[in-house]
Amino acid sequence: MTIREKLQIIKNISGLTQENLAKTLGVSFVAFNSWINKKSNPRRNAEKNINNLYFQYTGQKTIIQDPLMAKKQIILAKSKRYKNVLKKITKNPDIYDQIMLSLTYHTNRLEGSSLTENETKTILFDNITLSNKSMVEHLEVKNHQAAFSYLLKYLSNSSLKIDEKLILKLHGILMNGIKDDAGFYRRHGVRIVGTYVPTANYLKVPQLMKELTREINCQHKDAIAHVANIHSCFEKIHPFSDGNGRVGRLIMQAMLLKKNLPLAIIEQKQKRFYNNYLRTSQMKKDFLPLENFICNAILKIFKIL
Repeated sequence: MTIREKLQIIKNISGLTQENLAKTLGVSFVAFNSWINKKSNPRRNAEKNINNLYFQYTGQKTIIQDPLMAKKQIILAKSKRYKNVLKKITKNPDIYDQIMLSLTYHTNRLEGSSLTENETKTILFDNITLSNKSMVEHLEVKNHQAAFSYLLKYLSNSSLKIDEKLILKLHGILMNGIKDDAGFYRRHGVRIVGTYVPTANYLKVPQLMKELTREINCQHKDAIAHVANIHSCFEKIHPFSDGNGRVGRLIMQAMLLKKNLPLAIIEQKQKRFYNNYLRTSQMKKDFLPLENFICNAILKIFKIL
């Protein structure tokens, strides 16, 4: 594992800025920035301090050379500290509100919403209508709030599976008042704008979704690889006329929580990387970049928990 990879993992878990991490390591911001951008390597004492900080935040006792494997093991080890991640979220109002805000803001921004995080917060928790924003953008916020709340209540019954009925219900809530076909699979062809990824023939969508939900509920040793694969397949099927990204990311959260793992909030500033890794998985069947991306998103949630 390179110095840059160690520093990125520390940064994701700690939530500290590069400036604060430089101070923690007792070096200048210029030196730290040079290390994390692979322009130079730290001296032996500085590398020792980086390793000690890595061990402190990850809980690992040795350096695992494969960074993706290291991240997966960190996530599994840290998740075991929580008997029930879902209850940790639902029973703590501050954590619940922070996750609700972050998830709602970023998932809508990924789909083109112009709302800022503060505007999203105002609509979510103060129920205030903003005169300079469209009614659709208001509905996207409140509908996502309702869909995520419904999902958490649904998952509280551990015997319930992630099935077609749930997926259609989530779409119905998310697109309520926005699309006439809310809660129904599309009945026409669609294309993913800006890509060459072929979507499923609409006549095959019901059968493909039956197969996908069966696969969702299969047991896999590598939970994050399973989540990445399902997310990629769902978005390629593109079962709805609109709202596929938002529904797909909610399914991702449901799968993670079912495995007692934290959520993976994909930030708007990471949109380009997210789309690139998603397309790579769909066109080249290379899922490792998407898995790594999801791991980074999960690691950031530990600071909220």
